[in-house]
Amino acid sequence: MTRQAKGTFEVKRGAEPAVDMGDGVEAGHFRFDKTFEGPLDATSVVHMMAAMTATPGSGCYVAIERVVATLEGRSGTFFFRHLGEMERGTPALDLAVVPDSGTDGLEGLRGRMAIDIVDGQHFYTFDYTLPDA
Repeated sequence: MTRQAKGTFEVKRGAEPAVDMGDGVEAGHFRFDKTFEGPLDATSVVHMMAAMTATPGSGCYVAIERVVATLEGRSGTFFFRHLGEMERGTPALDLAVVPDSGTDGLEGLRGRMAIDIVDGQHFYTFDYTLPDA
């Protein structure tokens, strides 16, 4: 059965050295530290690479996020993978739990997360499944 958790999260961003993509082209590399509140009580570390194109408002990012969490009273870790695209200013994000990445009480976790930013505040909606304990 799919469940849903909604809450907020805080983000701290830091720049890392750029990534050499060859021929003098670099991708941005950033680290984010997040704190989630609500049904997903968690902290995470995200490493993101981002590139923009010559077309204004177009580019993409990829990221891996390691999450240390408690969800439904069950604790463990898991990974999210991010694929974000911007096409001429129109964003799209696919954010999902990496299969078989859940540990301890979160073993078997599956799911997808949506992120909304309203007036500078970050909100999450996490649709997920967990095996019965």
